[in-house]
Amino acid sequence: MSGSRQNPASGQQQRGAAITRRLLALYPEARLELDYATPLELLVALILAAQCTDERVNQVTRILFRKYRDARDYAHADVAELERDIRSTGFYKRKARTLIACCRRLLEAHHGAVPDDLEALTRLPGVGRKTANLVRACAFGHQAIAVDTHVKRVSRRLGLATSEDPDHIEAELTAVVPRRHWRAFTLALILHGRYVCTARHPRCPTCGLNDLCPWPDKTG
Repeated sequence: MSGSRQNPASGQQQRGAAITRRLLALYPEARLELDYATPLELLVALILAAQCTDERVNQVTRILFRKYRDARDYAHADVAELERDIRSTGFYKRKARTLIACCRRLLEAHHGAVPDDLEALTRLPGVGRKTANLVRACAFGHQAIAVDTHVKRVSRRLGLATSEDPDHIEAELTAVVPRRHWRAFTLALILHGRYVCTARHPRCPTCGLNDLCPWPDKTG
């Protein structure tokens, strides 16, 4: 009899796989909504995106990326001028100093290139695991799960994660989401959280994951 009992971890992995399949069907071409052409541009955009909309960041980087072409341009930028260039993204003083420090580190440690290694990325000023994993996934094609506010909220509602800590949530998700889909899962879940499973007034009745979602506060 004991041999017929389902391993709880195996059951959660089955749920993770089922939710992943559904997500990828709902968002077959999911991508970041930030505009970028190089790993450095993505890194800069992600730093600017902190507490700012992607739409606003794209408006700023459309001009910024023509003015600052490489890490050296940011590293040697006049801080007051860079602050003016990014002012509308909010927290511009801190972000300007972070960009300068980050790109100085790129010059010192990586000859101005953005590394694709998680440890190297997280040693850059202003770069945590979320940003590092998004760079690895979207700029370099690695399989990685990045836990932003949307991934945190939706994964907890779906019962795939229980922790409040983003690093722990990342570990919970990597344990139940098939590795070959980590990147696609992250990008799809970000979009789902942004447009369907929102923090306030989630669109539960029309959600394509409704039947797989155990969240007790579902609406409709």
